Amino acid sequence: MGSLESKKMDWLIVFAVIPIIAAGLVTMKSFTGESGFFSRQLVWAVVSIIVFFLASRIDLQVLKRTNVAFWMYVIGMLFLVGVLIAGNVVNGARSWFSFGAFSFQPSDVVKISLILLLAKYYSRRHVEIRHVKHVLVSAAYALVPLILIFLEPDFGSAIIIFMIWFGMTLVSGISKKHLAVVFMVGIATFAGLWFFVFKPYQKERVVNFLNPYYDIRGSGYNAFQSRIAVGSGGLLGKGVGFGTQSRLQYLPEYQTDFIFAAFTEEWGFIGALILLTLYGLLLARILRAALTGASNFETLFATGFAIMILSHLLINIGMNIGIMPVTGITLPFMSYGGSHLLVEFTALGLIVSMRRYSRAAHREDFDKEFVGM
Repeated sequence: MGSLESKKMDWLIVFAVIPIIAAGLVTMKSFTGESGFFSRQLVWAVVSIIVFFLASRIDLQVLKRTNVAFWMYVIGMLFLVGVLIAGNVVNGARSWFSFGAFSFQPSDVVKISLILLLAKYYSRRHVEIRHVKHVLVSAAYALVPLILIFLEPDFGSAIIIFMIWFGMTLVSGISKKHLAVVFMVGIATFAGLWFFVFKPYQKERVVNFLNPYYDIRGSGYNAFQSRIAVGSGGLLGKGVGFGTQSRLQYLPEYQTDFIFAAFTEEWGFIGALILLTLYGLLLARILRAALTGASNFETLFATGFAIMILSHLLINIGMNIGIMPVTGITLPFMSYGGSHLLVEFTALGLIVSMRRYSRAAHREDFDKEFVGM
């Protein structure tokens, strides 16, 4: 089709994501008092929604046919180097640039730039992806930010980077033999990190994961209090503003890492079930966009973003209920923070733009994708 085919907004995505934002805002409003988390997050939510609608007007083909994705990746790497040199230390990690009331976490942008770069790389080498050289090249793209993020140290974001690469490589058609090699390399890498790189507190988090009661007054305190908060919510919750674990400040970081526990204490099992249903609807719409993408680039980008969101969900909720180690991962669209909210809504807008600007692939585009360049 020669001309762009205009399509309506995917309102199911909007229907799913707005209540998730509202759930985070209500939870922050209940407990933060004069801290200002609620008011600042409300501003970021409004700005992010505006960015979402603007991004939905961008033709994703522009990112595919130009070097924008590559330069976004390069700029992201420069930001990561810069934050290691001049970033602010928050909770023991040098992961943020601070500009007065505004803070920016480069790893949020890097996740999306890596998804774009891998989508472009794999879409042009779809058949050749079974060749191990392409697995190694893509791994190098992921390894650079992974190492830089790990040095901050931000163990949680490093895991997300790995999951994005691994998931997109798996979807792109990696052979079982190469998959086995990846697993062996992963195990060997973890062993090396454990003995030569991990800091004591990072090892303690892994130990606490294996044994939740290892040190509940020290390194295991956060996870222990989070489990209490989730369990005390019962079926229907304690009611908005009556979550004692958060209100009495037993539960730390309840506006970011443990917002799921704070929410569940107030809204109970039923509230958590509704929240997870909304996330399920959001992921279903993203994956639907992936299945109906005009080319492999769109399909891989949407799939990569779904992998990122799902990884955040599994790790964050897992650490809130005590089945995953505490890694400082935010809950998408719900945790406090402007940079991750802007990035998530920008990517979500690009997903919607795939519907708005979808077109039949020209034969020459088809050849470029499936033959390689």
